[in-house]
Amino acid sequence: MVKIRKISLGDLPQLQHISRQTFIETFADVNTAEDMDQYLADSFNEARLTKELLNPESEFYFVLVDEQIAGYLKLNFGEAQTDLRNNNALELERIYVFKDYIGKKVGQVLLDKAIQIAEMANVDFLWLGVWEHNHRAKEFYNKNGFIEFGQHDFWLGSDQQTDLMMRLEIRL
Repeated sequence: MVKIRKISLGDLPQLQHISRQTFIETFADVNTAEDMDQYLADSFNEARLTKELLNPESEFYFVLVDEQIAGYLKLNFGEAQTDLRNNNALELERIYVFKDYIGKKVGQVLLDKAIQIAEMANVDFLWLGVWEHNHRAKEFYNKNGFIEFGQHDFWLGSDQQTDLMMRLEIRL
């Protein structure tokens, strides 16, 4: 059985674990250990995740499969958005799934939740940044109707990378 539940501050240890592990599973093979270590230390430390969890303009959700955490989602409204800060948009900043659940529609459940929240918030569009070399994710978002509308720099440790910015129209 698949369920989604909102993450609270009491879930910080589980959030930190899944954030680090899924990022490693997704990107360790194509980045240096030094860059990965720096990014993980900067982005998923307790203080930063606590600040993100306490931000009223951000929301986190776990997806559970048979009561086991399988993935998570982070959404940003308003000023919490990383680039656009558009009050008529919602940013899908993170959507990660443990490798054992990839290909089992768990990511789709999380994306559907993000779309549902965007519709309930009555925003014009849902947007995200995806690494230009993450072909699986780009294909997933394209399949779900996202279109590319720009790009921005993403620093993974000392490595400057390019994220493609993609959006899904919610309100036409």
